[in-house]
Amino acid sequence: MMTRARKIGLGLAGLVLVWLVGPRLLRPVGFFRVRQVELVGVRYLAPDAVIEALHLGPRASVFDDRDRLVERLERVPGIADVRIVHRFPGVLKVIVREEEPVALVPGASGGPLTVVDGDGRSMPYDPSRGAPDLPVAASADSELVGVLAMVQAVDPSLYESITAARAERSTVVLQLGGGSRRLLVMRDVGPEVIRAVELVAHDLTSRALSYSELDARYAGQIVVRRPSRKGGRT
Repeated sequence: MMTRARKIGLGLAGLVLVWLVGPRLLRPVGFFRVRQVELVGVRYLAPDAVIEALHLGPRASVFDDRDRLVERLERVPGIADVRIVHRFPGVLKVIVREEEPVALVPGASGGPLTVVDGDGRSMPYDPSRGAPDLPVAASADSELVGVLAMVQAVDPSLYESITAARAERSTVVLQLGGGSRRLLVMRDVGPEVIRAVELVAHDLTSRALSYSELDARYAGQIVVRRPSRKGGRT
């Protein structure tokens, strides 16, 4: 008689065999051909471009090599990470993590605005797709855009209030809240300064005190300039 342990062993071996051979046997079956592609996490890239990068043929199956599909998508600029799962009988679910855009910069020769990352590199994103609220940087200068990227990482709420950025020699000028206020920092500003700015801005807001400028260019202090009655600064 077959022992219980042997039965379990044969059962496990059968499952492994099905797991290894099953996809190969089922791949040609029309019932498992890809009929739908679901995209998750695609905010800035054009969905059609992501689907096109998969290079799915008319006989593509949910049992096709997913690693190969992932490799194809990882070559798409703007995709930082991707995972593919299937849902039977014919759905591929593509889960994408896009690289975060940091700013909009004017195009060459007065062309349309383009999206750049934290290093000032152009990204294949359509500004009209999910990125209209990015701050506009005067140029793709890596130090200027790098300041924006650092603020984005350290204080997202402050970053979201930035509407424009420009460099003036060693100073970076960040326009806040539609341009009525501004923040001055050095090109080599560090996270600790941005955290200090956050505390000062929060304190001013909690006390209902208005300001026109926060100057964080000086070591160990942040100068608060209040709006004057004539519209200037005090």
